[in-house]
Amino acid sequence: MALILLLESSTEVCSVALANNGKLVSLKENQEGLNHSELLGVFVRDILEENAISAEKLDAIAVSKGPGSYTGLRIGVSLAKGICYAAQKPLMAISTLDAMADYVSKNPSEFEIELDTNSLLSPMIDARRMEVYTCLYGHDGQPLEPISAKIIEEGYFSDINKEKQILFFGNGAFKCKEIIKHPNAVFKGPDKVSARFMISLAEEYVNKNAFVDVAYFEPYYLKDFVATVPKNKVIK
Repeated sequence: MALILLLESSTEVCSVALANNGKLVSLKENQEGLNHSELLGVFVRDILEENAISAEKLDAIAVSKGPGSYTGLRIGVSLAKGICYAAQKPLMAISTLDAMADYVSKNPSEFEIELDTNSLLSPMIDARRMEVYTCLYGHDGQPLEPISAKIIEEGYFSDINKEKQILFFGNGAFKCKEIIKHPNAVFKGPDKVSARFMISLAEEYVNKNAFVDVAYFEPYYLKDFVATVPKNKVIK
């Protein structure tokens, strides 16, 4: 049961949300490009002012930790840290992909999706060319493998049971539609990230006191990797 300010800046979307007791109170977003340095702080100020809340009244700050845009993540994390230092509030860092999978698993009807225990979720964040940041999740939004950077080529997911429905979404998914040939691949769901996707996980993190060190926390850039063709041997 907490009042949380949430910042999302890992992609082209600039998004700030205010949540109370796990429910969305206010949301401001811009999806027109990488203008986080101009808008993120303005969105924070406007949301707090419009809801007559000072930063000191917040219980915690949540920020998307990536993977995603280097510049966007630096801006979001720097602002979140500044608020935490000024207001003496704890900081939560939430995986961008975890937040997307968690939200879709809990709100499938919003995207006209039907999920069952045979469903898998694969949110994808565009990296470059045919490269994406991704992870495979169960129908409940729980990760089944580590988050990684992958080059999408012919045969991707071909070793996963053909009875499984695999739901692809995110700004990196739709460029892969012609390459992914799994018979039960479904390209449906949110194509953009949003701060509101973090609300449920942020509430869980507060209840678990799952905070990060404000001084030493760094975004999850996923820069040091060797991109390979995925084998995806998690689900058979």
